[in-house]
Amino acid sequence: MSNPSLVIERIRQNKETGKLWDFPGGIHPMENKDQSNSRPIRTLNLPRFFYVPLVQHSGWAGELSVKVGDLVLKGQPLTKGDNYRQLPVHSPTSGRVIGIEPYVSTHASGLPEMTIIIETDGKDEWVERQPIEDFLSLTSDQIIQKVYQYGIAGLGGAVFPTATKLSLADKRCKLLVINGAECEPYITCDDRLMQDYTHDLIEGIRILRYVLRPEEVVIAIEDNKPHAIKALEDALKGSNDMFVRAIPTKYPSGASDQLIQVLTGLEIPAGQRTIQMGIVMHNVGTAYAVKRAIMDDEPLIERVVTLTGDKIRNKGNVWARLGTPIQHLLEQVDYQADKRFPVFMGGPMMGFILPSLQAPVTKTVNCLIAPDHFEYAPPEPERSCIRCSSCSDACPVGLLPQQLYWFARAEDHDKSKEYNLDACIECGVCAYVCPSYIPLIQYFRQEKAKINEIEEKARKAEEAKIRFEAREARLQKERDARTARITQAAEKRREEVANAGGVDPVKAALERLKAKKAAETTQETLVEVQVKSNGEPDNSDLMAQRKARRLAKQAEQAIEKAENIVNTETEATDNAETDPRKAAVAAALARAKAKKEAQKEPVVKNSHSLEPTENAEVDPRKAAVAAALARAKAKKEAQQAVEKPENIATVEASSHSPETTNNVETDPRKAAVVAALARAKAKKEAQQAVEKAENITTVGANCNSPEPTENVETDPRKAAVAAAIARAKARKQAEQEQKDV
Repeated sequence: MSNPSLVIERIRQNKETGKLWDFPGGIHPMENKDQSNSRPIRTLNLPRFFYVPLVQHSGWAGELSVKVGDLVLKGQPLTKGDNYRQLPVHSPTSGRVIGIEPYVSTHASGLPEMTIIIETDGKDEWVERQPIEDFLSLTSDQIIQKVYQYGIAGLGGAVFPTATKLSLADKRCKLLVINGAECEPYITCDDRLMQDYTHDLIEGIRILRYVLRPEEVVIAIEDNKPHAIKALEDALKGSNDMFVRAIPTKYPSGASDQLIQVLTGLEIPAGQRTIQMGIVMHNVGTAYAVKRAIMDDEPLIERVVTLTGDKIRNKGNVWARLGTPIQHLLEQVDYQADKRFPVFMGGPMMGFILPSLQAPVTKTVNCLIAPDHFEYAPPEPERSCIRCSSCSDACPVGLLPQQLYWFARAEDHDKSKEYNLDACIECGVCAYVCPSYIPLIQYFRQEKAKINEIEEKARKAEEAKIRFEAREARLQKERDARTARITQAAEKRREEVANAGGVDPVKAALERLKAKKAAETTQETLVEVQVKSNGEPDNSDLMAQRKARRLAKQAEQAIEKAENIVNTETEATDNAETDPRKAAVAAALARAKAKKEAQKEPVVKNSHSLEPTENAEVDPRKAAVAAALARAKAKKEAQQAVEKPENIATVEASSHSPETTNNVETDPRKAAVVAALARAKAKKEAQQAVEKAENITTVGANCNSPEPTENVETDPRKAAVAAAIARAKARKQAEQEQKDV
């Protein structure tokens, strides 16, 4: 239910009749408030060094406005921000900045955080201030801005920036609740503040009412603070702009949702905030800080801290400057240090053990407890859950802590969210009543931290995706605009050329490119094909050219073979001229080799046996050239063949010498005669071979006649064959003559 009118109806019913409601669950632990609420708030000596963290609120750090070595005054801003979640921090005294570095934090983890270290000068000199007597001289916006600039945050524990809460509640507030319940045991700082600074507190409440313009203002205090209730009722006597309402003592009645339920009987729906019902709630310490900021022109540099526990002799409440080391506070109230017993920051229900006493006082520190063995016992070992439902019965929010415990241990984040883990106020009631001593709040805090981390990563990923898509859209828009400009410019240019009577350059270029491409395609693909009478392609010309190239290659190979034979016989003849026996051996080897080569040569066919298609396959011009080459080579081969038998015949002729026929090989003169005879016969045979070769080449030369009668394929080969036959006949004749001799 989120009906603001119903809220006003219920609170007026409360005002007239005193009717109160209750919330489910809750506990009544030992209060132990009498230890510290019997003495007024006092001031302690200042330490030599102050440690001021940059972040002391629910938000993030502002931008540094000082550097190491700077002199600062009391109340001077050390950081600045550009939105309400970047809350500034101020110097707690005058002195010099000696360091800006990580320092141990006032947190359960004890992890270091960025801190400004100030060395005091002992003067405690204020920055220039301008106090005012009447806050009505300022507008609501001016008050909100000043509350922000002076670093005011909620001092009830959440430390939410007060300026943010005021700005969000503009024209929406129907009920202003000032929370003075202070329900947690041991803590009495708000109780003493209401007793000792009653008029200043009421003035701060009136400033908040001036900004928010609510219909009703109520100050809620637990009935275990009778002195504070009486002090406020006396101060408000005769005033109808606000009233005090005492509520039953029950933990955690000081939680915002539970306090509203007590005052109005209305429950804040899950996932909604109190402002959606027209309700704004501020702590009494926050209202007092607003008064000092607006009227006294003092930023938030100190707060009331309760110092209690059996290990502290001078218990009570003190004004503690922000940044004061906790060790310094404890030493001034006669703290008896004992390593066996820890020091707690906060109350016994929602507080935690300080990891280091060197941690500084911040806006979140409201109480320091130093217990002894009567008040503190080491935690019992955790045992298995027995599902007794004590935690569920005592939960003031109506959750199922035992189920959330299993989900947290299993890291089942979806189930944890499904069972409304975010609604847990971490009051510690479930852990207090658990018979198995399970530290449920620790599990819930860890699970919340993990879920927040996952959600933060998802949020950043979504933001990155949105930025990327926006960038792509912007780039595409720029590309489209650029293309449109280019197209428009081209169209304009073509129009100008056309109007001037010229030819469109783009169109002309495209036509040229198209014509060039078509010509290349035609040249590459155009092949002249003759067609036979039956319609089939006639490839005879291509086949004739291919066969002519093959025959030319074979002719070259035949000429090379003939040259090799001649070279071999020449070497043999040279050796025979010097030695008759060697000449005979060389002649025999030459004959054998010639015979072998002759056998390898193809048989020469009659030119008349060739088919007409074979003669037609040879190009007439190429055939004429081949015939000329063949005649020249044949003539050369014939001449060499004539010279070789002459050398052999010189040796054989010597056998006809009248002296003796048995010594032919040994008598040089007889060998010369035989050689002469052999040369004569060989010359005759060679001439006949030449004549035959010339006849053959003549037939090859006439291959361009319409009806060739000779085979043009034999031009080079027939010449080589004729030369080989001549040599063979010469050798045979020489052998016969040698036998006759």
